Amino acid sequence: MKHEWKKNEKQYYLPKTKPEYIEIPKMSFFVIDGSGNPNDDFFSEYIGILYSLSYAVKMSPKKNLAPDGYYDYTVYPLEGVWSLTAEGQAAFNGILDKNQLAFSLMIRQPDFVSDEFAGEIITRTKKNKPHRLLEDVRFSAIDEGKCVQMLHRGPYDDEPESFKLMESFSEENGLKRLSKNHREIYLSDARKTDPQNLKTVLRFSVE
Repeated sequence: MKHEWKKNEKQYYLPKTKPEYIEIPKMSFFVIDGSGNPNDDFFSEYIGILYSLSYAVKMSPKKNLAPDGYYDYTVYPLEGVWSLTAEGQAAFNGILDKNQLAFSLMIRQPDFVSDEFAGEIITRTKKNKPHRLLEDVRFSAIDEGKCVQMLHRGPYDDEPESFKLMESFSEENGLKRLSKNHREIYLSDARKTDPQNLKTVLRFSVE
């Protein structure tokens, strides 16, 4: 049976439109770091690299490359961890300059993907679909642990209102936000979706 994250892992990817506490287990991702304005043209190249690797994993049986334990699944959504560059933090005056954003974009991989297999996928993709950004991709296990999350509906620029709700929820429940970094999980394709209809999971770590 095909593993579908929308059905089998709703707790991580389909939260309600109000803040909630959750503990996220360790998961493995293809990750690439960068900085700059996500509205600029370069940003789509980073996304394309991650999807090329993710679909190489999914389609590996057709190349007779499937690893032990392979099962059919739906490719996981794009995620991003966002912060400000050192320069951006120093110059921050309450108004966000998107040119000073730093990001780690990533796509989760199924549990059967090992470090070795991920390395093979990256090597083969470099050969079959060469791109300079492939040199910057890494395969990493990430343990988010204790978090507060919610589903944000609407434009990305309206996210600060949702973060205020999340921070209030944290204070009311004796939780402390660990940093200003936050994670976004993109459930909508911004290229094809009206900004008012965008769905994005927002999440930050707490203790």
